Amino acid sequence: MLEEVEDGAAAAIRLAGGAPLRRTLDVADPADWLALDAGVREVAWHRSQFLPGWEHSTPLRADLTQADESLLALALCHRDGRIRQKAVRQSARHPVLLPLVVIRCADWVCPVREHARRLLREALNVDSALYLAPLILRVGRRSRGAFGVDVLGQVLRQASHGQLSALFTDPDRTVRRFAYRLAIEDRRLRPAELARAAAGDQDTVVQDLCATAALTALGDEEGYEDVLPLLLSARNPRVRSTGVTALRRAGWSERAEPFLSDRSAIVRACARYVVRQRGGDPAAWYRERCTAPNGPELPPGAIIGLAECGNRADAGLLRPLLAHSAAGVRAGAVAGLRALDCVDAKQIRPLLDDPAAKVVRETTTALLPSAKELPADWLLKRTSSQRPRHVRVGAFRLLDARGGIVALRAAVGLFEDPDVKLRTWAAQSVQRWHPSPDERRGNAEVGELLDRSRHLFSDYMLHRLKWEAG
Repeated sequence: MLEEVEDGAAAAIRLAGGAPLRRTLDVADPADWLALDAGVREVAWHRSQFLPGWEHSTPLRADLTQADESLLALALCHRDGRIRQKAVRQSARHPVLLPLVVIRCADWVCPVREHARRLLREALNVDSALYLAPLILRVGRRSRGAFGVDVLGQVLRQASHGQLSALFTDPDRTVRRFAYRLAIEDRRLRPAELARAAAGDQDTVVQDLCATAALTALGDEEGYEDVLPLLLSARNPRVRSTGVTALRRAGWSERAEPFLSDRSAIVRACARYVVRQRGGDPAAWYRERCTAPNGPELPPGAIIGLAECGNRADAGLLRPLLAHSAAGVRAGAVAGLRALDCVDAKQIRPLLDDPAAKVVRETTTALLPSAKELPADWLLKRTSSQRPRHVRVGAFRLLDARGGIVALRAAVGLFEDPDVKLRTWAAQSVQRWHPSPDERRGNAEVGELLDRSRHLFSDYMLHRLKWEAG
C-alpha cells in the first residue's frame, strides 16, 4: 500500500508540473487512479512545495472552467472538499476523468458525494461500465461505496450476452464473481455454460457459485448429460464433489464408484455417501482393491479411503502395501496406517530412505510422535550432504522434534548444507533451541555448538543461553 501511495505521489508531482494525464497514468488500471487519489493528499500534506499555490488553494479556487485534464485530476483529489466539489462539476467535459468521479462517489464530504453520484448515473453506459467495473467494485468495498456497485448492476443488466461475457474472463476475480452473480440472477447462462465456468475458473467462489447454479437450473430428469460430465472432469475437487453428489439426484448412483478412490478427500466422502444411499458398502469396495497388493490398478486414493471408513483391523491390508512398487501406494499406505493409529515405528522407519519424496514426507509425519524413540545416530547419518535432500529434510524434522543436544547437533551440522532452505531451517532451529530439562547441565559440547552459532545471536542472548545450559 505504501508503495502505491508513493507511486501516486510521484504521478501527482508530474501532473502538477504540466505532464499529460495519459502519459502519467495507465488510465485503464484502477490501481493507478486509487494511487493518485491517495498520492495527491500525501504530497499536499507533506510536500506541498511541489504543488504551487496549494498552501492557500487560491489558483484552484479561483477558476476551474479552463483547467486541463491534469489540473482537474489534481483538483478531484484535493484535500479541500469545496475544490473537489467544484472539480466534479467541471469533469463532465472530460470522460477520461470518470474513474476519479467513481472514487468521489464514496467521498466523505456529502456535497461532493452527491454531485459525483449524479454525474456517474448520467455518464455511465454499458461500454463505460465494462471498462470501470474493476474500479467500481474496488471502491464498493469502502463504507460509502455501495452506490457505485448498485448503478453498475443496473447498467450491466442492459448489456448483451456478448458484452457481459467479457467480464467472465477478467483477471480480477471480484469482477468475475460480480458478473456471474448478475448472469445467474437474470438467468442469462444455460446450465452447461455454468458447468463449464465452474470447471474452468480458478476462483473457488466462482466455482461454487456456478456449479450450484448449474444444478439448480436443471429439471428433475433432464439436462444432466450436458452438465455432470463437465463437473465430474473438473480439476478442482470442490466442483467434482458437487458433481458426484448430484449423481444420486440424476439417478446415476452407480457412476459414483470410481470416485471412491479420488485423490481428494471431499470427493471420496461424497462418493461414499452416494454409494451408501444406493445400498453399497464402500469399505468392502476398498478392501477388495487392497487385497491385491501388486495389482497395477490400485489407486492411492483407495488406500487412504479404506483408512477413512475402515477400522484398525484393516491395517493388516495396508502393511503389505508399504513395499509396493508404486510410490503413491507406499505413501498412501503410510498415511492410512497413521489415520488408523496403527503406525509401527520399526516397520516404517526404513521408508525414510525411500527414493520418493512423498513417501519420506508421509513417513516423517507418521514418525513424529515417536521421534524420541528413534536412534539419534541413525538419524544424524541421514542429514549428511551425501543423502538426497528429501531424506535430509525428513531426518532433520525428526531430530528437531527430539529436542535437546541431539537437535542442536543436527542443526549446527546443517549450517554448511548445500540447500539454502535447509540451512535457514537449521538456523531457526538453533535460535529457538533450549536445553531439555532431563539433560545434564554444563555439557562442554553444548558450549562448543553454541559458539559455532555465535553469528545467530547477540552477545547477551548467547551468554544467557549458555547460562541456561549450565
